[in-house]
Amino acid sequence: MRIVAILAVSFLWSCSKPAEPPVPTEAPSTPAAAQFGTSTIAGKVTFKGDAPKPATIRVNADPYCTAAHGDKMTSEEVLVNTDGTLRNVLVYVKQGIAGKYPAPKEAAVIDQTGCLYRPRVQGMQTGQALLIRNSDDTLHNIQCLAEKNSPFNIGQPVRGMEAKKMFTQPEVPIRFKCDVHSWMTAYIAVLDHPFFAVTGDGGTFTIPKLPAGEYVIEAWHEKFGTRQQTVTVAGDETKTIAFEFASLP
Repeated sequence: MRIVAILAVSFLWSCSKPAEPPVPTEAPSTPAAAQFGTSTIAGKVTFKGDAPKPATIRVNADPYCTAAHGDKMTSEEVLVNTDGTLRNVLVYVKQGIAGKYPAPKEAAVIDQTGCLYRPRVQGMQTGQALLIRNSDDTLHNIQCLAEKNSPFNIGQPVRGMEAKKMFTQPEVPIRFKCDVHSWMTAYIAVLDHPFFAVTGDGGTFTIPKLPAGEYVIEAWHEKFGTRQQTVTVAGDETKTIAFEFASLP
């Protein structure tokens, strides 16, 4: 009788026991990366009025910099091309991007060469490595003045030294400076997508591979601030736009 009672209790317990969840046969899938499109937004950034005269910067405190530039150099804060267009303007999609775009495997690079940061203005993506290099035979340091990301300050006293950093949050822009050479300045825009460009000779920009849609496009300059336009682009379409900056009053 005792054996029968034990079997009965075991049967009742097994019937009342909650069912185990099924064991998954496959790993959960990760969200697919956003797809590139076939549309392009391109254009030109012009400067209205007389180009401001670049300020003179004395660099004779460091013999290496003096050898590279003489005892003085001119500021690169405002660079107007001979055709009246403006260099070093970041043009990017501020609103309208949907989905996640993977970061490039190639690192963005900021180099210290000739006692200047090169490039002065650039864009990169969250999750992309930033390679910081000293190509000069003099001490440099790079101080990152990020607010949404972690700031840092790196000393590089020897030519060829390199360091890598990464940003996880979009931030436009992040200013970089050198505590050793006060004139050294650079700006990096960190975005969570690849749709950006920086103007150079001719003041032109091209943002390709956009999906069709409506976008807010912003142009940013370190001295003159921002300009915005709302642009609608269809599939396989190239939309041409223009931005204009002028001297501050």
